[in-house]
Amino acid sequence: MNKRILLAEDDSNLGMLLKDYLTAKGYRTTLFPDGRSALEGFKSDTFDMCILDIMMPIMDGLFLAKEIRRCEPNIPLIFLTAKSQKEDVVEGFRTGADDYITKPFSMEELLYRIEAILRRSTRPEGQKKDDIYRLGEYSFDNRKQVLVYQDQTMKLTTKESELLELLCQHKNEVLERNYALRNIWIDDNYFNARSMDVYITRLRKYLKEDPTVKIQNVHGRGYRLIC
Repeated sequence: MNKRILLAEDDSNLGMLLKDYLTAKGYRTTLFPDGRSALEGFKSDTFDMCILDIMMPIMDGLFLAKEIRRCEPNIPLIFLTAKSQKEDVVEGFRTGADDYITKPFSMEELLYRIEAILRRSTRPEGQKKDDIYRLGEYSFDNRKQVLVYQDQTMKLTTKESELLELLCQHKNEVLERNYALRNIWIDDNYFNARSMDVYITRLRKYLKEDPTVKIQNVHGRGYRLIC
């Protein structure tokens, strides 16, 4: 395995507990006590995933996530949040976060979420998938996670790419909301549903140049990509 995880957590007891647990499970985990040191560590090393506490001194997890996204747009991000931080979770998804977990949580749950995200973001060698989808005047390369319109190239995050790929696979059909949530976010709960709404809004902005391409809301069911 040997995947590398950046862990930013200002609670030293919880941080060491998480670090020791993830290390025991085969993840090379580096712990940082605040956002600033985590950002410096991220810039000076290579990681496969980041786990960020939202409330941290010096630099909070939300700002840290935005800075990490500037350096590496596609690295998986998980937020650690308190139950009272609902709006922070939604804002976190706007930064491109892949998941969140609410304190207190079980180590097994965190491990499950880490494994699920890494499975989705790492394609096994030899796996065959359609690489190019045509959407009106757009070309979508799901392997490279880029959307091209004429001379414009837009780099998509992993979540954006996964959601657009599902829509493409169900083109001109209804993509059931709960199916998409379980397929991409694992759980169809409130926060993940809000997150998907954010990503649908982003995709609509990316696709706005061609009026023949639309993502429609299908009331009570989900979405339909028309092109």
